[in-house]
Parts: sequence; structure tokens; C-alpha cells
Amino acid sequence: MAEEAEHGLEQAMGRILQIGVTASALVVSIGGILYLAQTRGARPSYQHFQSATAQLTTVHGIVAQALSLNPAGIVEFGILLLIATPICRVLFGVVGFAMLRDRLYTAISAIVLVILLFSFITSR
Repeated sequence: MAEEAEHGLEQAMGRILQIGVTASALVVSIGGILYLAQTRGARPSYQHFQSATAQLTTVHGIVAQALSLNPAGIVEFGILLLIATPICRVLFGVVGFAMLRDRLYTAISAIVLVILLFSFITSR
């Protein structure tokens, strides 16, 4: 019984990664297609570096730009989905291992989750 539960947990965690990466790729592709359609083949100038707009430097700004169908915002949102995928997988692992009453893996997963969240929140 315990082996079946562990196998089910492994399958679910693998499925989370598959869905997250697929959704991210789809969103980035849609944003890229909209970007190409919007620029219509204009040649980029590499003479001067242009950083991202202020709206695309925060999670709230990225979500707002994606909801307003800004192609760059959609691409950035897809990248956020890609970043969130392993975080969701580790969170699911914490809950799943806790339900299986596996204290060691619950503790390890919780430590990894704290490190991931800390690095995501404090990064600049």
C-alpha cells in the first residue's frame, strides 16, 4: 500500500513538471508570435542596450502587462510560469510526503521550499 502511494506521488510530481513546462512553452510561444506580428520583421538595433520597461521588472507588472496582451508581458509571464513550476513541485512534495508521514522527506522538501522562496523573493 505504501509503495503504491509513493508511486502515485512520484507520478503526480512528474505530471506537475510536465504541465508547468508545457504551459510555459505555450505562453512564451504565443507571446513570441504576437511580438513578431507586432514588429513585422523590423530589424533590431544592437547599437545601444535597451533594458526592460519598468512594468516588466515586478511580478505584478508582468501579470498586468500579460493581461493587457502586451507581447513582452506575455513572454515574461511564460518565464514566470517556468520559474513557478519547480516551486509548485516542491510544495506538492511537502504536502505529499507529509500525507505519507515521511518526516525526513517532508523536512528536506520544506527546507528546499524555503530556500527557493527566499531566493525568489530576495533576488534583484
